[in-house]
Parts: sequence; structure tokens; C-alpha cells
Amino acid sequence: MKNPIFDNDNWREIFATLSRNKTRTLLTAFGIFWGTAMLGMLWGGAAGLQGMMMRNFQGFATNLGGAFPDRTSIPYRGFKKGMTWSLTMDDVDYFRRICPILEHSSAMIYNVGSMKYGTKSASGQMMGVEEDYFKMQIPVIYEGRELNQTDNRGTRKVVALGKNVASELFGNESPLGRYVEINGIYFQVVGVLGQKGEASIGGRLDDSALVPATAMRRAFNLGNNVNALLFTATPGHTPTDAKAWLWRSIITNHPISPDDDKALWFMDISEQFEMVDNLFTGISLLALFVGAGTLLAGVIGVGNIMWIIVKERTQEIGIRRAIGARPSDIIAQILTESMTLTAISGVSGVSFAVGVLAITEKLTYDPVLGSAHFELALPDAAGIVVAFLILGTVAGIIPALKAMGIKPVEALNDK
Repeated sequence: MKNPIFDNDNWREIFATLSRNKTRTLLTAFGIFWGTAMLGMLWGGAAGLQGMMMRNFQGFATNLGGAFPDRTSIPYRGFKKGMTWSLTMDDVDYFRRICPILEHSSAMIYNVGSMKYGTKSASGQMMGVEEDYFKMQIPVIYEGRELNQTDNRGTRKVVALGKNVASELFGNESPLGRYVEINGIYFQVVGVLGQKGEASIGGRLDDSALVPATAMRRAFNLGNNVNALLFTATPGHTPTDAKAWLWRSIITNHPISPDDDKALWFMDISEQFEMVDNLFTGISLLALFVGAGTLLAGVIGVGNIMWIIVKERTQEIGIRRAIGARPSDIIAQILTESMTLTAISGVSGVSFAVGVLAITEKLTYDPVLGSAHFELALPDAAGIVVAFLILGTVAGIIPALKAMGIKPVEALNDK
């Protein structure tokens, strides 16, 4: 006897058997279809939701740390608690010298900026930064360039305008090379910048005017003081790992108690990103759990329909056994029917999920932020189908074993 898997007559019989009771077969197939579709959509949807959230942080360093001075809470060296103090470039330079895990750093000065060009005016955040700022907040460069090391070392009065500020002052004209008055001081425009995601350091780039920190301190007589220090840690470390060196640089230069943690507001963005990662890990596990439950329901449906089919075909199986069909032939036939139903429905379900995710991806695409990745990777799609095939095969084993155990004499007498 031919192997049922390669026997064309056997395949015709399989489809004839499955189509004999169309309603029952369609309901079972729909259970499998919906199980694979749900699992695929949940899996790809969870990745897409994470992508949508994470793309809001595009250009924003995920291991960013920040230090902002605050009032002291402990009396120290004759100074009462509640004393105000300021970060200085001495603190920043000392921290850079002693911290071995420092990757990028920038002193930061900020103030409200009143900007004028001719008769037009705009307001926004004026920020004095160093060149490393643009490695921690990577901008979209619409025209010109960002600020660089030469600008800071040369104390150059140049400015990179935010896109919205440039539009208010210059309309559709290019501002490059023009001079803008900011709080009474003229700065030459060298670039027009914008922000990639929603997260920002000190204010949205689109609504800001960025100048070299050295030029801002000199132009506005700010001395050696800065408002904040921003930095990133080297890979494998978090900003919190660098806090001890930062604190050492501060208490070396200021009359602040080593135990006064409230005198400095410290920020570690990596902790927030870790929370987001944990959240989406939980969402992925929930999606897997819900999808697996739906998958299991579909597999149980396959097992039930195969059990019914075996029961209905008891006499037929008995006749086959009587004319020489081997038990392995009977098992192969039943399992082939189970796998066929599972494969067709499973592939259809995964294809449906891929189509839904593709539409969602197109609707959520952003020209600046790019793709959110609402998609089901080929290995994941194949894994879902293979898992269903394996479970569908397992679901058909018990009915197949029952069919193998049918004795020809009993089957012929069955009514």
C-alpha cells in the first residue's frame, strides 16, 4: 500500500472527509485561524507599541545622567541649612578628570530668550551648551550644522536656531549667516535644528536657541556658574555608578556636607528606560499567554473534530484493516488529516495577522521618527505555524491510536 502522505487518492479522500461536514470543519478551522491570528497580532502589536514609545526617545541618550543644584538640608562649616549654591565649571572639569566611566558630558546654562531679527521677534528657551550635548540629544539638522568644539573653545557668538524659532523670524528664507539679537546680544546663525522624538533635555530643540556655553557665560556676565551638568556613562555602566565621583567633585569645591543628598538633584534616565523595558516584557508575556490560550482552544477543537471523524468512520477503518491496511497507514491518514486542517488554518491566520500589522505599520509611520515596527518577523511567524502543526499533530494522536485499535470484525458490526 502506498504511503498516505504521498498518495494523491488519499489526499482527495482527506479533503472529501473534511468537507463532508462543512459547518463543523469551518468552525474548527476558524478556531485555529483565530488562534494563530491573535497570537501573531498580539506578538507583533506588543513590539509595535514598544517601538512607538521608544521612537519618542529617538536621539535621546538612554543612559543620561544629570546634576542640578538645590538648597542644602544640613548645616555645615558654619553655613545654615537652606543655603543656595551653584554648579561651576570647576566642578565640571574636576568631575571629568576623576570619573573613569564618563562617556560624554556638557555643562548647561539656560534662560528665557527674547529673539529679534529686523521687525520680527520670537521667544523661546536660550541654552548654552558644549559640543557633547549633541551626542546626548542628537538633533535633526534642517540647515547648516550644530555647535562644535571650535565654537566653544573660541567663545564664538554663534547660534543654532530651533526650526519653529527660525520659521517665526525668517519665514521661508534661509537664516544661515544672518545675525539674530538674543537678549540684546547678536549671534550669527550657523544652523537650524529640530528634535527627533518627544524627550528633550532642557526644552524642545524646535523652540530653542542654542549657543556655546562659553559665549553665553561671557556675553551675559555669568561668571563660572552653570545651571546643570549632563553626562552619559560608558557602556555597561549607569549614571548612578558615576554619582560618587560627581559628589566628590562637588563637596571638594563647595561647603556642603557629604551626607547632604538633598543638596543635589540627581537624575538617572536609565532607570526609567529599565522600567519601560520591564513593562513591555510583561506586555509581551501577557500577549504570549493570551495567544497561547487561544491557540490551545483551537488545538482542542482539532482533537475533537478528529475524534468525531474517527467515530463516524469506524466501519470504513475496519474495512481497510480487513483488506490489509497496516496500523501505521491508519495513523498516518488520521494525523495527515489533522495536520492538513491545522496547516491551512494556521498559515491563513498568520497571513491575516501579517496583513493587519502591515496596515497598522503604514498608519503609524512617521516621516521623522520612522517605523514603529508593527510587524511579525519571519522566524516568529514560522514558529507560530510550526507550534500549531506540532500541537495539531499531538491533538490527532489520541484519535489516531483509537483508529488503530479498531478491530475489523467489531468495526463491521458497528452501527
